[in-house]
Amino acid sequence: MSSGFQIELNGEPYQVDGDARLQALIERLKLKPGRIAIEINRAIVPRAAWNGVTVRPGDVIEIVNFVGGG
Repeated sequence: MSSGFQIELNGEPYQVDGDARLQALIERLKLKPGRIAIEINRAIVPRAAWNGVTVRPGDVIEIVNFVGGG
């Protein structure tokens, strides 16, 4: 029996297994923290709060990855 749960990540279903902290999700996705912004259920999550935020079943998460260039 899986202890995981489902969220919506950038418009797609995503299975969360194990550590449900937002910081752990960022690490699993191999994202560079300095180049992203995160919104959970339409509320922006400040970078300083990422480690203390727990993702919950049914959360809608949007992650925007900033790309430099000109």
